[in-house]
Amino acid sequence: MRKKIVAGNWKMNMNLEEGISFARSVDQYFRKNPSAKAEVILCTPYIHLPGISQILKDSKVALGAQNCASEASGAFTGEVSAYMIKSTGADYVIIGHSERRIYYKEDDRLLNKKTLLALNSGLKVIFCCGEVKEERESNMHFLIVKRQLEEGLFTLPAEEIQNIVIAYEPVWAIGTGLTATPDQAQEMHKYIRGLVKEKYNSSIAENITILYGGSCKASNAVEIFSKPDVDGGLIGGASLKKEDFVAIVEAV
Repeated sequence: MRKKIVAGNWKMNMNLEEGISFARSVDQYFRKNPSAKAEVILCTPYIHLPGISQILKDSKVALGAQNCASEASGAFTGEVSAYMIKSTGADYVIIGHSERRIYYKEDDRLLNKKTLLALNSGLKVIFCCGEVKEERESNMHFLIVKRQLEEGLFTLPAEEIQNIVIAYEPVWAIGTGLTATPDQAQEMHKYIRGLVKEKYNSSIAENITILYGGSCKASNAVEIFSKPDVDGGLIGGASLKKEDFVAIVEAV
């Protein structure tokens, strides 16, 4: 049975004190309420990783970063490598988030390089894919997602793809107040699972976790997560409030 996951992406929010306090409260909640059916991941800014990894020792809550450098080491001022992230105690890294693709012009070839570096450093990867509004409206969304996966992810051998979580982000539904309908989410998730099956095999496709990331809230999580190919969520704004984030986890 494939893993259910809810990952909170804090983006560029919370200073060090606020982040550590928030992570401690989330950790304490799940220690006291151990019945959650999903693995919980907190994907934080780099500055939080060492401190929060100490809080999450022996916890049901895992730790991830939001990005990594496209080089292993060297004279790249301001960058943080996958190996550095792993050394903090983190287990996951998000690669290919729509904000990285749009604002920092990260293309599929670069994201493939980052993915390989992350896996080689012992990190698991949450690999994001998804279409913008114009691509959805012009009925290009399937072709866009297929290209992103083929060029960014499907160079991996079968044994490595098992360390990948795919997150589908309809970019037009991030921070806009719009949300893909549960049927739209299911349609794309089913399509992605089919692409994995076509590239690898049915066993890998059935076991790979595919998350929905697009204005998922406590109010719509139950309906979205009820779809057979939706295995949880990559949560943005709603991951910054403990009550909302916990409700989304429990919706699984």
